[in-house]
Amino acid sequence: MVRAVRGAIQVDGDDRNSIIAGTTELVTAVMERNRLTTDDVISVIFTATPDLTAEFPALAARKLGFHDVPLLCASEIAVPGALPRVVRLMAHVETDRPRQDIQHVYLRGAVALRVDIAQ
Repeated sequence: MVRAVRGAIQVDGDDRNSIIAGTTELVTAVMERNRLTTDDVISVIFTATPDLTAEFPALAARKLGFHDVPLLCASEIAVPGALPRVVRLMAHVETDRPRQDIQHVYLRGAVALRVDIAQ
């Protein structure tokens, strides 16, 4: 089955190290909590709030071994009052886990985005 896994993290700042470190933390948590390997991942879409421009979040996934997984980065729309400095992801994965067992991961300040499903 194909499932989508969502996640987000609020990073410390708009600098390369903060974006890579935060995205690494997010991707690692999504993979571990859902017991996934890179072979299970079909593709990942990353978005970043408009205030994050210092690096592509996908670079962190490449550094984690997502070498032949299609990755895409995009910018979130600039909604007034939205939480700043957020990297989001939606990973499409192959898994036998039922939908209710998928763990969506919201870390740091991004927990406020989805308190209903944050782990």
